[in-house]
Amino acid sequence: MAKVDEKKLQYILSVIEELEYGAVSITIHENEITQIDSTEKKRFPVAKREVRHR
Repeated sequence: MAKVDEKKLQYILSVIEELEYGAVSITIHENEITQIDSTEKKRFPVAKREVRHR
């Protein structure tokens, strides 16, 4: 198991701390972190509509 670079680890932690809803993907190539992707999802409350009967 390779030792994780402290700079990369801190970056991953900072991304996670800022994320309310979403995902973090870490790409590993030959035992090294080569890419970090984050996807943020923004959720909005849905206002209920009043249903009118005819």
